[in-house]
Amino acid sequence: MSDIAEAVALEGSRRALEQSAGSGRSAGRNLWNRPGARLLGGLLLPVVILAAWQIATTSGLVPTYRLPTPASVFTAGVELAERGQLWTHIAISVQRVLLGFAIGSLIGLAVAAVVGLSRLGDVLLSPTLAALRAVPSLAWVPLLILWMQIGEESKVTLIAIGAFFPVYTTVADALRHVDPHLVEAGRSFSLRGWSLFRTVQLPAVVPSVMSGLRLALAQSWLFLVAAELIASSMGLGFLLDDSQNNGRVDRILLAIVLLALLGTITNAILGFVERHLLKRWT
Repeated sequence: MSDIAEAVALEGSRRALEQSAGSGRSAGRNLWNRPGARLLGGLLLPVVILAAWQIATTSGLVPTYRLPTPASVFTAGVELAERGQLWTHIAISVQRVLLGFAIGSLIGLAVAAVVGLSRLGDVLLSPTLAALRAVPSLAWVPLLILWMQIGEESKVTLIAIGAFFPVYTTVADALRHVDPHLVEAGRSFSLRGWSLFRTVQLPAVVPSVMSGLRLALAQSWLFLVAAELIASSMGLGFLLDDSQNNGRVDRILLAIVLLALLGTITNAILGFVERHLLKRWT
């Protein structure tokens, strides 16, 4: 009996330890799922980078003409803001990105629906689009200047091209791989065409649509710099190019930091929309 009691006690202790470890892991996961903890965790690496940057410049490890101090970059931003130029650069770049992103994403969704839902559309369009996707962004610049001159149309079009392909690729592939059992189940309830797409296929690809949109938004910010090299006189891309020509490394770093911040903010907004859509559709 003593052996049995000892075995029972050992088994009870083992289960208690497993439950304790499981609750510890669960508590850890719950901690990092909290918005405040995620925000603090996300800020940790930028703070470390900023501290290393400050130490490297103030200690003389890196000459300030190559890497200005964080304070000098901030001062450059204040100077531009006092002249009223900084907010103009930001507003124009944001406007171009949002317009190009919206146009490119809408066209990408439409073409993805044709390619992903139609075998004929896939055969006719996929090879050509795959070839166009391999063209570098700067290769479009001379052609857009020739066709659309140097106005806003050429810049927005280039950004739209950058936004188009992530949405098209992601959504078309997702539509091709929708579970056929779900489609057959929908057809068994007499769903066809738009009703089948809205009821069965669209909810199945919502996560892929949002992933494609987030990739397209990031790509839009990447194409913005190339777009603003098209004889632009305002915008963050122009600020980068103009600062390089004038040797203003502080303004170059300022433009890079602003692009990173704006990209992070717009991605966070799209992530907020994604969470609400996923709750509704999945």
